[in-house]
Amino acid sequence: MEKPKVVILCGGQGTRLREETEFKPKPLVNIGNLPILWHIMKIYSHYGFNDFVLCLGYKGDMIKRFFMDLEWKKSDFTLNLKSKSQLNHSAPEESDWNVTFAETGLTANTGARIKRIQKYINEDNFFLTYGDGVADIDINQLLNFHKSHSKIGTVTAVRPLSRFGLLTMKGNQVLDFTKKYLTHDGWIDGGFFVFKKEMFDYLSEDENCMLEREPLHNLAKDNQFMAYQHTGYWQCMDTMRQVEILNELWKKGDSPWRVWK
Repeated sequence: MEKPKVVILCGGQGTRLREETEFKPKPLVNIGNLPILWHIMKIYSHYGFNDFVLCLGYKGDMIKRFFMDLEWKKSDFTLNLKSKSQLNHSAPEESDWNVTFAETGLTANTGARIKRIQKYINEDNFFLTYGDGVADIDINQLLNFHKSHSKIGTVTAVRPLSRFGLLTMKGNQVLDFTKKYLTHDGWIDGGFFVFKKEMFDYLSEDENCMLEREPLHNLAKDNQFMAYQHTGYWQCMDTMRQVEILNELWKKGDSPWRVWK
């Protein structure tokens, strides 16, 4: 059975989340005590996809360091300061992940970053997603849908939640007011793509190449682009309010994207 690699875009500067990204890359912004990038990788890993290619750019060295240090950060240990000998007391069982850290440029756009990791993709298909969004998506169903239509590309279409004040009115009089999250009427790009290798023909290493512009436009124009409609939970992390929402859910133990045990 084919096991596509999972490509994750981790190189942007995250300017809309400057409160956090001034000091760290956006994929390292925490949900709970672990970065959103770790949560995204756990989603794929739950369905058996453990080969990752991280497209690094802005502060990419911090992402490398996070994974290099992950074991001791999650462990209790005793360190002798003179001999530097270390005794681990509770080494947690880590996922069997293969992670390729690919330097794709400080200022490159998304399409260029993907093109620059082409050499790491040997399988017929590959997953691609952004390093700032989580969902309770069934990755196996997504892959099966992608293979069923035989087109080059599949995007996961989502309907995000928007917070509105609901008004119950009689004429001009407000009878009730409730703050509530509602599903947006339209479908948007939720990431969690699957592509055939032919997608690389639509991309360029020119750093101005942006996936979401000419490449996907041309893919759709060629009738090679399909949408997998995900009606479950999805949330991106673009603002501090969204960071707070995800952390509130995690703290309460009500985190729908946690498909793993």
